[in-house]
Amino acid sequence: MKELIIIPLEVANVELGYHLMLQAKIGRKKVRMLVDTGASMTVFDKSRLQIILNQGNDDFEKIEQLSTGLGTNSMEGAMAMLPSLHFGTLKIRNFSTVVLDISHVNESYQLLGFKSIDGVLGSDILMKYQAEISFASLELRLWK
Repeated sequence: MKELIIIPLEVANVELGYHLMLQAKIGRKKVRMLVDTGASMTVFDKSRLQIILNQGNDDFEKIEQLSTGLGTNSMEGAMAMLPSLHFGTLKIRNFSTVVLDISHVNESYQLLGFKSIDGVLGSDILMKYQAEISFASLELRLWK
């Protein structure tokens, strides 16, 4: 079980919906992730992941295919291998993930007064680990 944080989105006192956040770990370092059931893949922000993994600009394997989503229709991406990715008691070893520049998402969050995110938890993990989201108990359950 992993505790969810619900972020209400509103502008000028008009409610626009909610975003779900959770804390995970890459190795021993805590990361803040947006839970997005509509995202096909789990992705991490390139600059934030470089800091977390202590890697340089050329340490990620570039991919030719452009990514879509996250408010844009074309982004250059790369792949990275995470030694371990933890969600509560679930530990995924050697997780291959997509790396994108999602600074525009963090700029939007900052304008709304919210903390930045390190990545987006997508349906690749949610499906594989048979995710159950409970708004009543604010829990995300991932099954091994």
